[in-house]
Amino acid sequence: MSVREALLDAAREAAVAGAWATTRMADVAAAAGVSRQTLYNEFGNKDALAEALARHEAERFLAGTAEVCRNSPGDAGDCVRACTVWALYEARQNLLVKAALTDESAGLLPTLTTRSAGLLALFRDNAAAVILERWPHLDPAEVAWVAELAVRLTVSHLVVPTEAVEVTADHIALLVRRLLTTPAG
Repeated sequence: MSVREALLDAAREAAVAGAWATTRMADVAAAAGVSRQTLYNEFGNKDALAEALARHEAERFLAGTAEVCRNSPGDAGDCVRACTVWALYEARQNLLVKAALTDESAGLLPTLTTRSAGLLALFRDNAAAVILERWPHLDPAEVAWVAELAVRLTVSHLVVPTEAVEVTADHIALLVRRLLTTPAG
């Protein structure tokens, strides 16, 4: 395991334990078995560490949603529906996501809301790439825009669920289907 991986694992453990707000950089370094300076050299500060932790966790979600889309029969709407269902159920079981959503004092929620631009772009670009891989005849700019909407809606329903996962996924799929099959003008 690399030093970076050890530091991210230690940071994740602190966040999942509900201790992120009181965790010091020195605590993360000690838990990873490295010096505090090594941690600062790798991430710079606690906010950058939290962002790296969110991005690291996002990589797992990206791999999962890409696999789900590649194996989903049907059109792009069906692909997005399957990805939405997978992502929302997976997020509900993910201890780090749970910590971000429920531990208000930890300060991790902004990584999913007000400081989420980088993650949203990452998910948007990944979704668009996978859709275009399967349906290369679609307009890339349009797919990127529709992927952005689908990702934002999915994250919104993760943060504030207002209906069953399957209903949310059906609604997002319907939107994707309409937007990617209706000619402009």
